[in-house]
Amino acid sequence: MIEKLNYLFVTLFGIGKISKIPGSIASLATTIFLFFLFHIFNVKPDIVLIAIVVIFLVSLYAVNIFIKNLDDKDPKEIVIDEFIGQSIPICLYEIAHKGIKETNDVLTFYFIMFILFRIFDITKPYPVSYYDKNFKNSFGVIMDDVCAGLYVVGILVLYMVFSS
Repeated sequence: MIEKLNYLFVTLFGIGKISKIPGSIASLATTIFLFFLFHIFNVKPDIVLIAIVVIFLVSLYAVNIFIKNLDDKDPKEIVIDEFIGQSIPICLYEIAHKGIKETNDVLTFYFIMFILFRIFDITKPYPVSYYDKNFKNSFGVIMDDVCAGLYVVGILVLYMVFSS
């Protein structure tokens, strides 16, 4: 039972088992899920950010359990890291832009954040690549996506500074 729950957690309820581009599908599902949380169910971004921190901490343990007996220490089916990495820029965007927002603006920014995250996650610029190559454990699996998410935040901050 515990192994099945762990499997569902690290594969984001089986999304990681999709044969083609599971990371991109998990990132897209995360983006859509967060849009619904923030703009349909009106969940406060502070609460979601706390939940993401908890998910990050639980993931460190859960991923280690999942990869313990595997040769590949970063298998494609683990996509909880995409959930965490994609959530970071979206949550911080929502925290920075409290109040009423035009849906078109929100969708545009969510799309940009999704694309940028996928670019950074796939191309793995430093330090994303550092974590990916040097830590063959849950920390490396998760931190490369956290760094990719922080790169997206950096790009958006620069955009907002230069556009205002």
